[in-house]
Amino acid sequence: MKRVGVIGGGQLAWMMAGASESLGVKLIVQTPHSTDPAVEIADSTIFAAIDDAAATLELANRCDVITFENEFINLPALRELAQQGISFRPGLEVLAPLLDKYDQRCYLEDIGLPTPSFMTLEGEVGNDELNLTKSFPQPLNLPQLDFPLVLKTRRHGYDGQGTFIIKDSEALQSTLQKLKYAPVLLEEFVPFERELAVMAARSVDGEIVVYPVVETQQEDQVCRRVLVPAEISLAVEEEVNAIAHSLLNSLQAVGIFGIELFLTNDGKVLVNEIAPRTHNSGHFTLDASVTSQFEQHLRAVCGLPLGNPALKSAGAVMVNLLGYEHSQNDYFAKRQQLAELPASYVHWYGKTESRPGRKLGHVTVLLDIANRAEAEAIAQTIESIWYPQQR
Repeated sequence: MKRVGVIGGGQLAWMMAGASESLGVKLIVQTPHSTDPAVEIADSTIFAAIDDAAATLELANRCDVITFENEFINLPALRELAQQGISFRPGLEVLAPLLDKYDQRCYLEDIGLPTPSFMTLEGEVGNDELNLTKSFPQPLNLPQLDFPLVLKTRRHGYDGQGTFIIKDSEALQSTLQKLKYAPVLLEEFVPFERELAVMAARSVDGEIVVYPVVETQQEDQVCRRVLVPAEISLAVEEEVNAIAHSLLNSLQAVGIFGIELFLTNDGKVLVNEIAPRTHNSGHFTLDASVTSQFEQHLRAVCGLPLGNPALKSAGAVMVNLLGYEHSQNDYFAKRQQLAELPASYVHWYGKTESRPGRKLGHVTVLLDIANRAEAEAIAQTIESIWYPQQR
């Protein structure tokens, strides 16, 4: 039996643990809290912070290969473990250019993939100029910047945390001050037609499978809905597929990756962000695909043949169940009501506490016909049941 260690024990590891049973894979997680979702279903758990290298060494002694639930890792410490022969998939050399958002953008640019215009800022702000220590040799003239802009912290941002829409130089100054002048990624604001995403996996042998391109709908930089498949032209679909192949082959990656993209008003495809792991935009695969993203990831890291990424239905819509209050409610009545919707699948992560914006679960509804209007109507029905009032 193959033994896989997972650094992180949240809902992504929880869903991976469900897939491990069907593959006969033993899953061991490293996570800090006994209430973390994956603890209940994993074969065993090491309770420690995810950046605790000593705990990861113990994890390595119990498994054949280690993979990741998120990017909040201590790369230098893991490199020391890799030098001792510990196997990480994806490899640390694959993760290295992706963990920092500015480094990631530079890497994408270097391999010829299209991205929004960007730069990094690092330094203190005056009234009219930003003194940059690394990005530019000369101060940046704030009034000459083309607002609005998007500002992102370079590390540890997720679910809208660390992402800011900057409307003017005053907002830029105050945001940088709030972030204590930590290095940030500053990029052009893209007036997109749609946000797209695609899951793609690469095996040890270099085989690549790409899932259907989906449309993601965000509010406050948090994914609310995923419409499957995206209503896009064949040319756009082929371009997204080519981007996925180019990225995974360039990285020589092993495992599944989530690729977020913009489709601009003039038909251009731009890469927004890369997640070197299972991803929220791929949760629909649990119920709508022949092979889920979680099984696919385990197949890749275990050296097994990759599975079929095709849809089992004409389409699907996935809606995140986000917290809207501070509570310890398990929302059982709401979940029952959601489960009564035709062709619906409710996934509840078992988190012990709700807070605004926290991902508590998701619902996927399978569609007989791929129709964007119908998918959006179903999403609205789900949200009208879940939220006390439509937001």
